[in-house]
Amino acid sequence: MKAFLLAGGHGTRLRPLTDSLPKCLVPIQGRPLLDIWLDLCARAGISDVLINLHAHAHPIKQHLQRSGSPVNVRLVHEERLLGSAGTIAANRAWVGSDSAFWIFYSDVLTNTNLRRMSDFHSHHGGIATLGLYQVPDPSRCGVAITDELGVIIDFDEKPQTPRSNWVFSGLMVAGPGFFDLIPSAIPADIAFHVLPRLLGKMRAYPITDYLLDIGTLPNYQEAQTTWPGAGWDTAPSDYREGQTAGTFRSAGRGRNPQGALSEENS
Repeated sequence: MKAFLLAGGHGTRLRPLTDSLPKCLVPIQGRPLLDIWLDLCARAGISDVLINLHAHAHPIKQHLQRSGSPVNVRLVHEERLLGSAGTIAANRAWVGSDSAFWIFYSDVLTNTNLRRMSDFHSHHGGIATLGLYQVPDPSRCGVAITDELGVIIDFDEKPQTPRSNWVFSGLMVAGPGFFDLIPSAIPADIAFHVLPRLLGKMRAYPITDYLLDIGTLPNYQEAQTTWPGAGWDTAPSDYREGQTAGTFRSAGRGRNPQGALSEENS
């Protein structure tokens, strides 16, 4: 499979850290967040990752040239930000005829088992599967409402009065039909412009593993003491018939730089 790792933002919520450092290179317990993401992708069987760049693009290229990557990486420079959905639309040809692909927000720190989520998506089908997790303050997030089968029937981005504390994690699997729902106007945002069009057509996958949006200074500081590391192996998924995401409950390796690096402008 292929994956988009969305990293083009300015990282304004992490200033002054991101005044000179790309958000995806901030260290988590001494290790760049980008390296954690690429290793997670490799462990999940993802072979190719496309990273969109805008602010501080050169340090990311330098880092990858110096440190290598366990997967093939394609860097795409955006002269102007296209928005999360705009980046996906602009690189449709890169996905090709693949039946499914990943979308990751690069300011998410997680050790969840991506193979299990991919298996869940393959079993249930549909245009997309959204990873959901619970947060204490959902008013700052995209809140998802599901039916008894785990189908997402409503989605509110940063609602004043949230109806649930299950929110979009920044991890999702999508199929080719996702492209047809991206508006032509640019910039286009996944949460604001695409997910509302997917209501009734996407499944929720509950994530109870470690997951933290490190895009704010308090959360970034929290990650330095709470990050437990990778946390899962590559054993086959234990997904079984009858498992759905409809019932949500509260819950609380070395690099192998073999991947190719390429880049282009968008």
